[in-house]
Amino acid sequence: MLKAIQKYFDLHITIESEVEVSHQLKLATTALLIEMMLQDNHIDQNEIIAIKESIRSSFNLSQQQSQSLYEIAEQEQRNATDYHQFTRLIAKNYSNEQKLQVIENLWKVAYSDGKLDSLEEHMLRRISDLIYVAHSDFIRIKLKVLESLK
Repeated sequence: MLKAIQKYFDLHITIESEVEVSHQLKLATTALLIEMMLQDNHIDQNEIIAIKESIRSSFNLSQQQSQSLYEIAEQEQRNATDYHQFTRLIAKNYSNEQKLQVIENLWKVAYSDGKLDSLEEHMLRRISDLIYVAHSDFIRIKLKVLESLK
């Protein structure tokens, strides 16, 4: 009897914690995209659109869900002292493929206003290192995003 109860609680606690981690990862990813938008000290409407499209497609969200996630992540980003709390979570929990998607979305936001600021590129390099993305993948994804803009 005790084993059945223990098994029940183990199952439900694990499921709940997985849902919480998933939510935190979505927030962390979106907060990094917002941080990228703020790097050049100019918020362009195209950057906001790029962020919302990225999170909508990456996380399979409705427009309303992506708007809510954006608003919550914006608050998280404002309250954060740096972006390392976000990159630690991503580095620990995302697969390599998911990390590459984060880098691609960051490049899309960086280029969405029509120009790449040196601070944006520096942040992208730093995040790439912090989430353990190979430099060759970093460059390959940059070129892929540039090609898609032509």
